[in-house]
Amino acid sequence: MADLLKLLLRVAEKAANVARVCRQEAPLFQLLVQEKTGVDKNKKFVQDFKTLADVVIQEMIRHDVGAQFPEMIDHIQGEESNKFENGLGESVIVTVCGTEKETAALLATVLDGDQTAATLLARAIHQDAKLTLTDTGTDDLHIPLSPSDLGIWIDPIDATSQYIEGREEAAVEGRLCPSGLQCALVLIGVYLRATGEPVMGVINQPFNHKDPTGWKGKHFWGVSCGSVKACSVLRPKDRPAKTTAAGGPGLSVVMSSSEKQAVKEALAPLCGPDRLMYASGAGYKILCVILGLADVYVLSEGSTFKWDSCGPHALLRALGGGMVDLKECLHSSGFSHCQGGHQDQGELTYHQPHTESTGADHWANQGGLVAYLNCQILHRVIGELKGKF
Repeated sequence: MADLLKLLLRVAEKAANVARVCRQEAPLFQLLVQEKTGVDKNKKFVQDFKTLADVVIQEMIRHDVGAQFPEMIDHIQGEESNKFENGLGESVIVTVCGTEKETAALLATVLDGDQTAATLLARAIHQDAKLTLTDTGTDDLHIPLSPSDLGIWIDPIDATSQYIEGREEAAVEGRLCPSGLQCALVLIGVYLRATGEPVMGVINQPFNHKDPTGWKGKHFWGVSCGSVKACSVLRPKDRPAKTTAAGGPGLSVVMSSSEKQAVKEALAPLCGPDRLMYASGAGYKILCVILGLADVYVLSEGSTFKWDSCGPHALLRALGGGMVDLKECLHSSGFSHCQGGHQDQGELTYHQPHTESTGADHWANQGGLVAYLNCQILHRVIGELKGKF
């Protein structure tokens, strides 16, 4: 299954390239940022181009994975529906066709005949990813998994609002980016269909840094399957010790700026000055924990979904951490002991929908979540939050 990981790295890079092309090519960028006014404001336009960009990336990943692993094709899920209605009221199913020309023709029907935009988008979809895999460490991996046992969750562009707005925040070494293009990620997660356990994850950051030729991306991956634990990111014990500005150790928490005030107040005593931090995008906040830019990510609302968390969750598990259902942990009297440094109770799973919910909430992480690398820190956070909201 190392071949699956290599494939996911390649398709994630293709997805990142589509995301960059949509911002670099003027005809696509204008569609991306346009705001309709007047009589056009309520006109259906492929549920807007932002959604089409998401779906194109999602279907490209589905197409490429399904071509190499056909037994998985019916178990590849994403955030978006691939059914569109164009300006003429025609229903169109967006798929990736066998050739660039065929894909361009299909996209033109969705884009109300905009051949230029359709051609540019089709070219990006069918372009091979320029990704060097020699340094990923995937060649020696022996992963005891069968494709027929696996499912995949895709988030084509997480933090879409940051992607559309396109702010270019100056990155500071060792600090997270509160907002901007760096928060936009391509997320792919693989899980066991029988148990829902996340076993493989790929994160691609299309806008990691900029050089004179344009934006450059960065990818991260992780595998957690039985005794096999491998990750492109250093394990916490292999990283330099972290201290606060005052020289002592400090707990850092990342969350949404819209998080409940009661949660912020409960966690503030655990953090030193400037250690209660805010950032955009669920995937990016989890990546901050993976990279050691924050100790935990806390979310009290059920506003994330399986496609947001599955891929990053696998990286956390590969590093000895995990992601738990906050509500379940707060209401569990047995939540008190780490097993081998890991907290299995309350861990999020990815195979069962909420049958009582409808729409996207079918797959929501309804109890909120906590992403962590250190089990003791997780318990400190849960202890502080119990009974507070």
